[in-house]
Amino acid sequence: MLFLENLVQTIGYFFLVYMLIYTTYLIVTVLFGAVQLYTQDRMVRYRNELKHGYYVPISLLVPAYNEEITIVDSVSSLLNLEYKLYELVIVDDGSKDKTSETLIQAFQMKRTRRPIQMRIPCKKVLEVYETTYNNIQITLVIKENGGKGDALNAAANLSRYPYVVSIDADSLLQRDSLEKIIQPILRDERIVAVGGMIRIAQTVLMDKGKVIDYHVPWNPIVGMQVVEYDRSFLASRIFLDQFNANLIISGAFGLFKKEVLIAVGGYSTDTLGEDMELVMKINNFCINNQKKCRLAYEPRAICWSQSPSSLKDIIKQRKRWYLGLFQSLWQYRAMINPFKAGFPRMFSYLYYVLFELLSPFIEIIGLINIVLAWQLNLLFVPFMIRLFIIYTVYNVILSITAFFQRVYSQGIKLHFSDIIKALFMVTLETALYRYVLSFVRATAFIGYKRKRTSWGQIQRTKQNYI
Repeated sequence: MLFLENLVQTIGYFFLVYMLIYTTYLIVTVLFGAVQLYTQDRMVRYRNELKHGYYVPISLLVPAYNEEITIVDSVSSLLNLEYKLYELVIVDDGSKDKTSETLIQAFQMKRTRRPIQMRIPCKKVLEVYETTYNNIQITLVIKENGGKGDALNAAANLSRYPYVVSIDADSLLQRDSLEKIIQPILRDERIVAVGGMIRIAQTVLMDKGKVIDYHVPWNPIVGMQVVEYDRSFLASRIFLDQFNANLIISGAFGLFKKEVLIAVGGYSTDTLGEDMELVMKINNFCINNQKKCRLAYEPRAICWSQSPSSLKDIIKQRKRWYLGLFQSLWQYRAMINPFKAGFPRMFSYLYYVLFELLSPFIEIIGLINIVLAWQLNLLFVPFMIRLFIIYTVYNVILSITAFFQRVYSQGIKLHFSDIIKALFMVTLETALYRYVLSFVRATAFIGYKRKRTSWGQIQRTKQNYI
């Protein structure tokens, strides 16, 4: 019994120290991100922002699978960008609905037989359609099903320009997103990849790439993701960007130098997290070849992406993300060596291991330990209640700070009801939602080998696009 009591106390101390380190890291990175965005906003206001008279050609790669509902609105939004030289390459990865037919009819596309240089292996290309809209080349590729990574590889093979941007087929870009995401490249030629900011599409009404209205939805699943996204994209990514230590660029919106993408073999087709695996692979490529290359994050490049709106879909999505994280961290575990990867990358790798990969298990063990401590009369209940309240309030303040910072930096006008809903969603996300996700991630390994390269579809709704 004495051994059990000592074990419970030791676990309790570990859990408290773990949460203290994690929350301290969060507040440091959230405040750092808020200051950085405020500084950038002042630069824009005083016209000190980098301006240029030329444009780097960009190919937009849009992988699609069963996107009949949203594909036309998404492509229409991509045709209204404030950028002088870009093309669209859309890949229908063996859809079972009318994704291709809808696109062909909407944009009056014609079948072509242009030669394809297969610089990256991918599944067989069946048909290619092309058209031009306002001097923007649109290419539709219909191919055998091979997964999202394989679809992106096919799109890269057919792309014409030296930089490529991957974007989900259910996403909407703001008009200045390409201009913003290319700016780190113009500032520093060593940069080979740039990640953009992802926000929830169900909150916004857009007109030709401009946000004309914004609201926080009452749907708690969507609403909690709004504050979760704002916190996560404001916190670690801006902070780690200062040290060239970002290991994730969201698959919903990321820019890559094509020659580097080809050099590393393109996107992986045997992993559930092809976006993180690619970024880890590029980091590994730079390390092994002693290339002085950098990866950047540009929070002013905004992409509005549809999020799951049901508990069933969010569970499927988060299991997939978690397993993709595990696969990438295991495959590139050599990054734990600071003498090879460098201390910033090692720090970032440890962060993802300790606070992303292991966190659900640590949190569950902590909850079990609380129950055991209560059974052994080692738990001072009033203290635990106060600690939980303090922790919840602390995280609510962090999340609401991130939310309002994003709203301020984009010049979005909030309705009074949106402020009330945001406060409610932040509290619910901190006190309940995060623990549900911890359980989901902790059980993700059950049957994870099945359908390892499936798309993991979620229910789509009509885009709020005019």
